[in-house]
Amino acid sequence: MTTRQTRKKNTVTVQTVDATEQDAGTAAAPTPPRKTRAKTPGRVSFVGTGPGDASLLTVRAAELISQADVVITEQPEQAGLVTTDVEIVDGGMGEDGETLTHAARSKLVVKHARTGAHVVRLISGDPFTYATGPEEAAACAKAGIAFEVVPGVSSVSAVPAYAGVPLTNKSHREYKVVSVGENSVQWSDHAGNDTLVLLSAVKRIGEAAAGLIEAGRSPATPVAMTRVGTTTEQVTIVSTLADIAAEAKAAGMTSPAITVVGEVVSMRDALSWFETKPLYGWRVLVPRTKEQAAGLAARLRSYGAVSEEVPTISVEPPRNPQQMDKAVRGLVEGRYEWVAFTSVNAVKAVREKFEEYGLDARAFSGLKIAAVGDKTAEAIATWGIRADLIPSGEQSAAGLLEDWPPFDELLDPINRVFLPRADIATETLVAGLVELGWEVDDVTAYRTVRAAPPPAPTREAIKSGKFDAVLFTSSSTVRNLVGIAGKPHASTIIACIGPATAKTAEEHGLRVDVLAEQPSAEVLADALAEFGAARRLAFVEAGEPVLKPSQKRPSTRRKA
Repeated sequence: MTTRQTRKKNTVTVQTVDATEQDAGTAAAPTPPRKTRAKTPGRVSFVGTGPGDASLLTVRAAELISQADVVITEQPEQAGLVTTDVEIVDGGMGEDGETLTHAARSKLVVKHARTGAHVVRLISGDPFTYATGPEEAAACAKAGIAFEVVPGVSSVSAVPAYAGVPLTNKSHREYKVVSVGENSVQWSDHAGNDTLVLLSAVKRIGEAAAGLIEAGRSPATPVAMTRVGTTTEQVTIVSTLADIAAEAKAAGMTSPAITVVGEVVSMRDALSWFETKPLYGWRVLVPRTKEQAAGLAARLRSYGAVSEEVPTISVEPPRNPQQMDKAVRGLVEGRYEWVAFTSVNAVKAVREKFEEYGLDARAFSGLKIAAVGDKTAEAIATWGIRADLIPSGEQSAAGLLEDWPPFDELLDPINRVFLPRADIATETLVAGLVELGWEVDDVTAYRTVRAAPPPAPTREAIKSGKFDAVLFTSSSTVRNLVGIAGKPHASTIIACIGPATAKTAEEHGLRVDVLAEQPSAEVLADALAEFGAARRLAFVEAGEPVLKPSQKRPSTRRKA
């Protein structure tokens, strides 16, 4: 016979303040003045954003962007670098739709600085290398406005590096940068063997190649042209001076592109590291919110992929909050021996309820804490609590039960477990704990409901095969994605986090291509990368161009 015991702890007290009393208490306090910008001129930070990859921002650049009052961009995508609520001004195009001149941009920068604002002027590449930074900084100096320059990674060196083309090696120690564009270039000045880096040369590459050959360079001189370098849309073609014009046209090369001429290009076969990543350029669908998918997105990015998050589940409070209220009161009063967290959302729900009651982590004093996996344990740790039990094997309800100790009347003061979880959770854990002799308060901490459908272009991309892969991290993500957006195309690679998720995918007519060895989102990304690497190797060994899944359609479609 089991005897229930109770461990007395502090009780829950909710204090309220009468609105009238609160108003009276604050009436005598002086109203703080509103923060306004100074009438004196502000300052300007000219910040280089690098050639395209946002991760190439310097630490100082990121710091200044976060501190800005006004951010002036020159490319639409630069707005994505701003994570704070500040004024963003388009410095690339005027109201008439025409590209702003150097003088117009200078006036725009000075105008905003004169309001007393800290203006951060974002400039592609490096502010003082083939950019308008010098002219704009000179305008600030003339107006008496303080400014600073934060160097950025120049496309001159970054793009060739991402293409696997060194500008110098032990045999070739010099390189020259030639801005082609609309300029008149004396190609006879570049007749030697120095490496040449050609800027804005796409439209005039035929003329440039002919000029260099006429100047004495061999028609067989290697040439590499890389467009939108450092991004996952980067494309590089390798040719010779004799053939580069025709091959660039056939490949549809467009600006922005960097062209390298010289023997160093021959090292690309050995040094190409970016475009040979296992998931290079893959567009991967992740049925999660951006917050949930942050770690997974970073892992995919390290393999060369671009992730796109589509929430399939919306987390909402329980319909009946009294059940959670009662459980939290019981927790504080010493009703439980264990608290078992089976998801990050459960941790969040309990924490929000604690904050509602004015409680903190001290309320867990004397309790044992269980977490279903590492991610849940990390969420608990941010609360200042270390989990006492994490599965040593499979990170699931079954794995947690494998390590959960049976109730012992002599060792355990209390025989009850608080289990806050989703409304759709399975009964595996509850049944297992009861079998081990524990009594379980199975409490609905939050509800999961199907999210709204994604935008029409995303739905079309899913069904037409424009995504290269989909990562399913639970059975519910399979059901909900199919429900709100339809089944992924037959060409799309399907990757699942575990056997249960794979079974659900197959029940929905999907062919499972990748299965993670452990139920972890990062391990799932690693498994997809291994699949991508093997697939790439097969193309290379067959002497075929490496195509993404979205570029190669199978002859058969998935089962209906």
